[in-house]
Amino acid sequence: MLRRYVEQLLKIYNYIDGIMVTDKEGYIEYYTNFRPDVNNLKEKDVYGKHIFDVYPNLTKETSSIMRVLDSGESISNEDQMLVTYKGHNIRAINTTMPIKNKDEIIGAVDVSRYIDFEYARKDITLSLKDTEAKESLYTLEDIITISKSMELLKNKIAMIADTDSSVLIYGETGTGKELVAQSIHTCSSRRNKRFVSQNCAAIPGNLLESILFGTVKGSYTGAENKPGLFEIANGGTLFLDEINSMEIGVQAKILRAIEEKQVNRIGAYNPIKVDVKIISAVNESPLKCVKENKLREDLFYRLSAVQLNVPPLRERMDDLPALIEYFVEILNQKMGKAIQGIDQETLQLFQTYHWPGNVREVRNAIEGAFNLTSCGMIGVHALPEYLQKEACGTRQEDFFERGEANVLPEIFSLEQELMRYEKELIIKSLICSENLVKAAERLGISKQTLHYKMKKYNLTRSNR
Repeated sequence: MLRRYVEQLLKIYNYIDGIMVTDKEGYIEYYTNFRPDVNNLKEKDVYGKHIFDVYPNLTKETSSIMRVLDSGESISNEDQMLVTYKGHNIRAINTTMPIKNKDEIIGAVDVSRYIDFEYARKDITLSLKDTEAKESLYTLEDIITISKSMELLKNKIAMIADTDSSVLIYGETGTGKELVAQSIHTCSSRRNKRFVSQNCAAIPGNLLESILFGTVKGSYTGAENKPGLFEIANGGTLFLDEINSMEIGVQAKILRAIEEKQVNRIGAYNPIKVDVKIISAVNESPLKCVKENKLREDLFYRLSAVQLNVPPLRERMDDLPALIEYFVEILNQKMGKAIQGIDQETLQLFQTYHWPGNVREVRNAIEGAFNLTSCGMIGVHALPEYLQKEACGTRQEDFFERGEANVLPEIFSLEQELMRYEKELIIKSLICSENLVKAAERLGISKQTLHYKMKKYNLTRSNR
């Protein structure tokens, strides 16, 4: 019975990222997640658990599932901030419906569209098929940069936007590939037509094929007449993200559709003409993808008529101050705060950190700090713990690079040197810690012992 509900939802709604089904008490009986890059929960993590055990931040008043189970009335397109029991934050647009057996409520089904950084400005709803979806898309002006490499990229976007040539975007995770793709679309004469985006990762080939090409009624059990993304994007732009994660068999059909400019719905015999600009993206070297058989060689040549490389943040660190200012501004608007920026110590850390998650990681770090800062400047203590540890490691490296650890006078007191070193460690721990309890934990001593040693060395929190 649950499987039937899930199949019906996949037929009815566009762009589902996650589905959850619970019994009438709120215990999870079915769960699937199509966006592991945003939500890392798997079915084994949640099956059989209560909704409150999976999302401890929810209550009967804030959980759409519990309200639907209580009222029997559907809730459509509700914006929810979810915090998993693993401590992971997810923002989602949820539509929740009761499952009834005659007049008895026997459970609820919840379908979600996740909102990550690249989708943050879209007017996202879980819309029914064939419904026109309006989106506020990124433009060239939204690419914040002063670096030569990114200015060159913006110039290329303006030059190639109005051609029908396929574009392949290469960039590491978090560099803003969808921002580039949307900017190409909004610069082009197709800007008033649809921009349709599909992440190809972690979607089974048969499901992805039906999503891309559509189906006809009777082609398989439960199949209905519905258009695929090629048809939906007709006249506009289709963006295929992480195409190197797509099954090879589906890649062959993508190639044929691009070359013939027509598609066949699954189970149909009559081809449908489509006029679509294809933009695709990979998060690792395209040639490496071809060599490792993640990307068909013939498809690579077809997709890469124009190839755009988005440089990682570590190669354009001049952009960092402008990006920080931009994110502080939009987060102040979003969260209703008046944060002035980041302090000098935090800026120094940001400028020396290597940012493996690129621009997205910067944004997430600042957003996390916003939750722990009420006013003024963001300090190191408000950053995620891994960045606080990075700050401590940087200071220690600087200490040795300055040569202070290698300078040893001819006559010295071991006791005094040990006291000096102990004092430095305490100061570093105070700098890197949000409070005295955390500082004591870092040092492996009790809070009372830390108080004693701070008094011994005449240290206060202001000495940080």
